[in-house]
Amino acid sequence: AHLLIPFHHRNRLSPSYLNMSPTTTTTKLITQSIGKSLRAAVNVRSATIPKHLSQSTAALFSAYGGAKPTLPDLPYDYNALEPAISTETMTLHHSKHHNTYVTNLSAGLEKLDAALSAGDAGALIALQPAIKFNGGGHINHTLFWDNLAAPDTTAPGPETTAAIAAAFGDLDSMKTTMSAQTVAVQGSGWGWLGYNAASGRLEIATCPNQDPLLNLTPLLGIDVWEHAYYVDYRNVRPDYVKNIWNVINWNTVEERLVAAKQ
Repeated sequence: AHLLIPFHHRNRLSPSYLNMSPTTTTTKLITQSIGKSLRAAVNVRSATIPKHLSQSTAALFSAYGGAKPTLPDLPYDYNALEPAISTETMTLHHSKHHNTYVTNLSAGLEKLDAALSAGDAGALIALQPAIKFNGGGHINHTLFWDNLAAPDTTAPGPETTAAIAAAFGDLDSMKTTMSAQTVAVQGSGWGWLGYNAASGRLEIATCPNQDPLLNLTPLLGIDVWEHAYYVDYRNVRPDYVKNIWNVINWNTVEERLVAAKQ
């Protein structure tokens, strides 16, 4: 799968993404979001670069959107999530780990631009895994920061409550199911609560490494890379996942769900 999620100019996911199915997202991105220079490059190099590679590279550039990726500001202070997540963890996680994804994504996109202009198919192929990894890390973390808030300051809204009841029975059942699946992620990855536009129901999914969630609209994500919890919980991932429920921003979940259903 290719990275097909557009970057907003402030590195927030745009409402238009939240309203699209994965197929619609791909089509829109390829046909509407590619800059004039990229269109020209793809057309000029079409005899050199295989068509399928030109299309996938165009999709990567449309995900980029032409704006240089930057580290987003947090909507709260580094100490706001204590005791669930410490100031030290938040500082390292945001300013070091997330920033590394942003830096590497910017570098990869510059190289991709040069490779596309040069018609270097080998370089295009070689660069796409790193762009997917770092672009996914940037998107996943941007979603993650916004679905966190100071302890016990928000509660599930009416749309979220109804959707959880329909899919899982009640909030505690959803938490139990999502926690179990998230803790069980092998190695590093993410647990997600997402909205399935086809069925109109909530679903739980996990993604390895920094793969972005593409088959559902992401509503709530839990990062289970060790850098997200090792300072505070060492290798006891279940305790981290248990405590992160105390700092979920249910207002953000509600907003994402409402947008996804429109």
